[in-house]
Amino acid sequence: MAGLIRKPKDFFAGLLFLGLALGTVHVAQDYAMGTARRMGPGYFPTLLAWMLAGMALILIVRSLFGLRDGIDRFALKPLLLVTAGAVAFALLLRPAGLVVALVTLVLIGAAGSSESRPLPSLLLALGLAAGSVLVFVVGLGQPFPVIGFWFAG
Repeated sequence: MAGLIRKPKDFFAGLLFLGLALGTVHVAQDYAMGTARRMGPGYFPTLLAWMLAGMALILIVRSLFGLRDGIDRFALKPLLLVTAGAVAFALLLRPAGLVVALVTLVLIGAAGSSESRPLPSLLLALGLAAGSVLVFVVGLGQPFPVIGFWFAG
């Protein structure tokens, strides 16, 4: 099989996406599906998971054709920093609020790239935080704390 794979990045990304999609479908089986008109809590995650599985299969098939690509060295620093940003977001959302959690997520994740600069990263983080508050809290009425109890006085 290793001789058939011409683009290992596409192949392994496809396997990762396929695993995530199938895991999501498995977890979503415990939720009511509903119909397209009256969606249950399992409908949308299952739909997205099947779409991700389709893209994963396209990547896997695409990895078998074209010119051979090599795999670059494993980028451990970006992986760790992006993961740390996601963990920080999850840990900070309730106590610090959506704004602080998102700014922290973006700044930690941006530190994983040698091309990122502090000021544009901060501006991106603030814009994402403002947009998320407008869309999720104001527009959709999601119960995210904008400012958490650490700062609420």
